Amino acid sequence: MSGIMGFFTKQDKGYQNISSGELEKVISENGTVNLIDVRTEAEHMSGHIPNSDNINLMSPQFASKLDSLDKNQTYYVYCQSGNRSKTACSAMVNKGFKEVYNLDMGMFGWTGEIE
Repeated sequence: MSGIMGFFTKQDKGYQNISSGELEKVISENGTVNLIDVRTEAEHMSGHIPNSDNINLMSPQFASKLDSLDKNQTYYVYCQSGNRSKTACSAMVNKGFKEVYNLDMGMFGWTGEIE
């Protein structure tokens, strides 16, 4: 039953939440993944998941930066707590991105490497 509920949940919002442990496993298995940190540049510089791109959700260029990305790639999006990244994930889905994941609890919940 949970699989069916998960299917409908994904359809409702268009993206999925992913836990820190699940994302660490994806990174470990795939090496390079598309990570987007939607926090401010100052937040990003204070510590971020390695190899992540900083695209500030609050920046006037946020939408145009999304437009430059390949909508057919898979993206993992995070912020400090998971709230801004939910907004970013919704924006990405609305722009036609096919596979988008929100890091549940953001950096607060991240247990992996930080640079």
